[in-house]
Amino acid sequence: MSKSNIPQFLVHSPEDNVGVVVVEDLKAGTKMLGVITENDTTIHVTAVHDIPIGHKIALKDLKKDDTVIKYGEDVGRMTGGAKVGEHVHTHNHRTKRW
Repeated sequence: MSKSNIPQFLVHSPEDNVGVVVVEDLKAGTKMLGVITENDTTIHVTAVHDIPIGHKIALKDLKKDDTVIKYGEDVGRMTGGAKVGEHVHTHNHRTKRW
Protein backbone atom coordinates (compact mmCIF):
# COMPACT_ATOMS: atom_id res chain seq x y z
CA MET A 1 0.00 0.00 0.00
CA SER A 2 1.51 3.35 -0.95
CA LYS A 3 1.79 6.10 1.63
CA SER A 4 -1.01 8.02 -0.11
CA ASN A 5 -3.35 5.05 0.47
CA ILE A 6 -2.66 4.82 4.21
CA PRO A 7 -5.51 6.44 6.18
CA GLN A 8 -4.62 9.24 8.56
CA PHE A 9 -7.90 8.92 10.46
CA LEU A 10 -10.57 6.31 11.12
CA VAL A 11 -14.32 6.62 11.52
CA HIS A 12 -16.44 3.73 12.77
CA SER A 13 -19.91 4.65 11.56
CA PRO A 14 -21.23 6.83 8.72
CA GLU A 15 -23.25 8.55 11.48
CA ASP A 16 -20.08 9.74 13.29
CA ASN A 17 -19.33 13.45 13.22
CA VAL A 18 -15.70 13.03 14.35
CA GLY A 19 -12.88 10.76 13.27
CA VAL A 20 -9.79 9.62 15.20
CA VAL A 21 -6.30 10.47 13.96
CA VAL A 22 -4.20 7.30 13.68
CA VAL A 23 -0.82 8.67 12.54
CA GLU A 24 1.96 10.54 14.35
CA ASP A 25 2.81 14.15 13.55
CA LEU A 26 -0.30 15.08 11.57
CA LYS A 27 0.30 18.65 10.39
CA ALA A 28 -2.12 21.45 9.58
CA GLY A 29 -2.85 21.56 5.86
CA THR A 30 -2.58 17.78 5.38
CA LYS A 31 -5.18 16.47 2.96
CA MET A 32 -6.15 13.41 4.97
CA LEU A 33 -7.60 10.11 3.86
CA GLY A 34 -10.12 8.59 6.25
CA VAL A 35 -11.76 5.18 6.26
CA ILE A 36 -15.26 4.49 7.57
CA THR A 37 -14.73 0.98 8.92
CA GLU A 38 -18.41 -0.01 9.12
CA ASN A 39 -18.84 0.11 5.34
CA ASP A 40 -15.20 0.33 4.13
CA THR A 41 -15.70 3.67 2.35
CA THR A 42 -13.25 6.55 2.26
CA ILE A 43 -13.58 10.25 2.97
CA HIS A 44 -11.20 13.18 2.67
CA VAL A 45 -10.74 16.07 5.11
CA THR A 46 -8.02 18.71 5.28
CA ALA A 47 -6.53 19.18 8.76
CA VAL A 48 -6.88 22.77 9.97
CA HIS A 49 -4.56 22.22 12.96
CA ASP A 50 -1.69 19.92 13.90
CA ILE A 51 -3.52 17.03 15.59
CA PRO A 52 -1.91 14.41 17.86
CA ILE A 53 -2.45 10.72 17.30
CA GLY A 54 -5.56 9.46 19.10
CA HIS A 55 -7.28 12.85 19.07
CA LYS A 56 -10.51 13.65 17.24
CA ILE A 57 -11.07 15.67 14.09
CA ALA A 58 -14.38 17.27 13.11
CA LEU A 59 -16.00 15.72 10.04
CA LYS A 60 -18.70 18.39 9.88
CA ASP A 61 -19.11 21.83 11.39
CA LEU A 62 -19.91 21.43 15.09
CA LYS A 63 -21.22 24.16 17.34
CA LYS A 64 -21.46 24.59 21.09
CA ASP A 65 -23.83 22.02 22.67
CA ASP A 66 -23.82 19.69 19.63
CA THR A 67 -23.61 16.00 20.51
CA VAL A 68 -20.33 14.35 19.48
CA ILE A 69 -20.82 10.97 17.82
CA LYS A 70 -17.83 8.58 17.72
CA TYR A 71 -17.99 4.81 17.19
CA GLY A 72 -21.69 5.33 16.45
CA GLU A 73 -22.19 6.45 20.08
CA ASP A 74 -22.80 9.69 21.95
CA VAL A 75 -19.41 10.50 23.52
CA GLY A 76 -20.20 13.97 24.83
CA ARG A 77 -21.05 17.50 23.84
CA MET A 78 -19.22 20.38 22.31
CA THR A 79 -18.31 23.18 24.75
CA GLY A 80 -17.09 25.30 21.83
CA GLY A 81 -17.23 25.13 18.07
CA ALA A 82 -15.14 23.24 15.52
CA LYS A 83 -15.25 23.52 11.74
CA VAL A 84 -14.59 20.59 9.42
CA GLY A 85 -10.95 19.53 9.83
CA GLU A 86 -10.47 21.17 13.22
CA HIS A 87 -9.15 19.49 16.36
CA VAL A 88 -11.81 18.22 18.79
CA HIS A 89 -10.49 17.54 22.29
CA THR A 90 -10.78 18.80 25.88
CA HIS A 91 -10.55 22.45 24.81
CA ASN A 92 -13.93 22.23 23.01
CA HIS A 93 -15.48 18.85 23.99
CA ARG A 94 -16.61 17.31 27.28
CA THR A 95 -18.21 14.07 28.27
CA LYS A 96 -21.79 14.45 29.50
CA ARG A 97 -20.83 12.55 32.64
CA TRP A 98 -19.16 15.60 34.27
